[in-house]
Amino acid sequence: MQFAVISDIHGNSAALAAVLAALDRAGVADIINLGDSLSGPFDPAGTADVLINRNIPSIRGNHDRMLLDPEDKLGLWEQWSVPELRPDHFDWLKALPDSIRRGDVLAIHATPDNDAENWLDHRGKQMRIVSRDRAGIEERAGELDAALVLTGHTHTPRMVRLPGGPVIVNPGALGCPGYLDDRTDPPFIHETGAPDARYALITLEDSRIDVALCSTPYDPTDMAARARAKGADTWAQAIETGWFTPPASE
Repeated sequence: MQFAVISDIHGNSAALAAVLAALDRAGVADIINLGDSLSGPFDPAGTADVLINRNIPSIRGNHDRMLLDPEDKLGLWEQWSVPELRPDHFDWLKALPDSIRRGDVLAIHATPDNDAENWLDHRGKQMRIVSRDRAGIEERAGELDAALVLTGHTHTPRMVRLPGGPVIVNPGALGCPGYLDDRTDPPFIHETGAPDARYALITLEDSRIDVALCSTPYDPTDMAARARAKGADTWAQAIETGWFTPPASE
């Protein structure tokens, strides 16, 4: 059995199209989407249409949940998206589950108990995303009875195998490979170092769990233009380069 895992599209319909094309070429039709699908300055309506029309099983991430907040409570990422979404898009959001369970496979957005908590990685003191240690990962796993747990949220591709289980996989962000949070001093920077769209391929055979963390390039021109038109220059930079820090020569 083989299936794909995607997460954190954040309205990047061009990146989503590239990943779906790669999966179609590979003959992989079974896809699970871990959420945070629409919030951001790109193309939320086009992204929603694809997910709905292809009937891709999807989870409600924290930013999907926040799209349903009252207008005066919307965050910036949601303020960009809400005006472009139709009533049928909101109906789809309202119907999304918090998790998907398929036998020994559990799909969630962040941690088992919190849709907004970093799990395999966290914000370190050096103002970067850093890998969480084994104790921190195990603590957040709790008493999970799944053999394989799929999680997103941190935008960082990673896979760990805890002794005695479970295997935990984060496919990375399909549509947002980095972000700059200038609300802090110094600003918090997360950069994966590549603009490619990320996803994971999982192969299950008896008790064996094979994991491939994958990426595919795509043309970000249209998405970057949409972001800049909304004043979201750092989002455009993220999908164009995957970097925020300057080269050593500067």
